Amino acid sequence: MKKKYQNIFFIFGFIVLLIMVTQLDFHQVWNGLRHAGYWFIAVLTLWFFLYFINTSSWYLIINSQEAKPEHERIRFSWLYKITISAFALNYATPGGLMGGVPYRIMSLVPKIGTERASSSVILFSMTHVFCHFLFWFLSIFLFIFTQKVTLLMAILLTVIGSFCLLGIWFFLSGYRKGLANRVMNFIKHLPFIKKWAQKFVESHKEQLDTIDQQIAALHAQNPKTFFSAVLLELSSRISSALEVFFILLVIMPNVSFLQCVMILAFTSLFANLLFFIPLQLGGREGGFLMATAGLGISAGAGIFVALLVRLRELVWTCIGLLLIKLDNTKPKDS
Repeated sequence: MKKKYQNIFFIFGFIVLLIMVTQLDFHQVWNGLRHAGYWFIAVLTLWFFLYFINTSSWYLIINSQEAKPEHERIRFSWLYKITISAFALNYATPGGLMGGVPYRIMSLVPKIGTERASSSVILFSMTHVFCHFLFWFLSIFLFIFTQKVTLLMAILLTVIGSFCLLGIWFFLSGYRKGLANRVMNFIKHLPFIKKWAQKFVESHKEQLDTIDQQIAALHAQNPKTFFSAVLLELSSRISSALEVFFILLVIMPNVSFLQCVMILAFTSLFANLLFFIPLQLGGREGGFLMATAGLGISAGAGIFVALLVRLRELVWTCIGLLLIKLDNTKPKDS
């Protein structure tokens, strides 16, 4: 996408944000921030544990794969640091996974080889995205059972549900047959890079086949590990709603955790549809505004949550980027 179109989306989101900010009761927000003091610390601390869950999922996947004698043993503490940095790069680059995935693979290759590193990262990324689709799909039923569903909302939920089922089917198929070859075959048909992709597939056919075999092996031969990784990632999605819950408690003491789950589900869905924007600028804020409005919560509350969530993202992004600079790990000589 051309930069000017990215700027259009960003400017649109920023204008909407400015408009909604003018509707805030700044005295209320200031009082809320004064009360929020330790709640914001709680939000930052929450992500320390959420990244721990994400790392645990990836750690399970890596250790489920066959290791060669020359492979190093991966320390959980080191993998935890790589996880934080990878998510920081995800936030900072368009595409969501464009920065984090290469960083994960490049960090692992010196320790466990290209094929095992690539397949573990692809598997983790698949599981991470798969659980987003699963989380969005389950949230539809939560909305149906707790909210009044109008005809328009029923149509919207049907569209979202169909989209989620398509995503779930795609990833389940990828788990059974592998995804590396399918992705590269798709890339071969894209303009500008199809010649490069075709040469890459022809010269790396054996490696791609091996990666797909390792991906399929987790689902077929290690179902316990597969379901454990999925449950960990899904629990991370659900637990991350505590962030919205903590923030809204400051200005809405009667807010329920289930409302926060639905706010997070819709917001993350909307923001991920705008995956091409770095830091999801504008998309995340617009998602919070529409999600809170759909649940009858004031626009001011949505802006308040969006601003604090954005601040948390920036804090953890800075930490992740700093950890990259502090990573002095050197591969062993082979």
